[in-house]
Amino acid sequence: MPAGAPRVAVDGVDGVGKTTFAAELARSLRARGRGVLQVSADDFHNPASVRHRRGRQSPEGFWLDSYDYPALLSEVLLPLGPGGDRRFRRAVHDVRTDAVLETQPETAPPDAVLIVDGLFLHRDELRAHWELTIFLDAPFEVTVPRLAARDGFPADPAHPAVARYVGGQRLYFAACRPQQRADVLIDHSDLSRPRILRHP
Repeated sequence: MPAGAPRVAVDGVDGVGKTTFAAELARSLRARGRGVLQVSADDFHNPASVRHRRGRQSPEGFWLDSYDYPALLSEVLLPLGPGGDRRFRRAVHDVRTDAVLETQPETAPPDAVLIVDGLFLHRDELRAHWELTIFLDAPFEVTVPRLAARDGFPADPAHPAVARYVGGQRLYFAACRPQQRADVLIDHSDLSRPRILRHP
């Protein structure tokens, strides 16, 4: 691996369990004495005016416009990558209030592992900035009911109310093939019994 700490992506669709998995991975690494930084791509959303410019129900808008990738790169992945100055910011946007955040930079320890959880992390513009990528896989028939229980969406993947999200993620699959690109592929259909399907 390049000098410095590895940058690890935890990718997967809405409701697959990315945040929980990332937290468990962080706990496991800390128990082994490693420093860990956790960042969520959900803190790097674009403003609503950008996210919804193609329409509030647009799958293309969900896939193309949800996240501020230049900010994720400049504020997290580049400074914590090889040759970076280790000065990073954990968040730039609050999606609930649509507020831009002026968070203060932090300095990461040189040996800390970075774990980023979020959607679409195998996009072309991000691929070169991970030392390890994980994709949590489960069918929409499993993940959409989980999302429904968490956020109050309809539990049917075919319901029009979730078409933006399911459709956008299918566009991602077609464009980036994250299940094939991931270094580690995990079947996360059963949260209590994840199964590793592929690893380095």
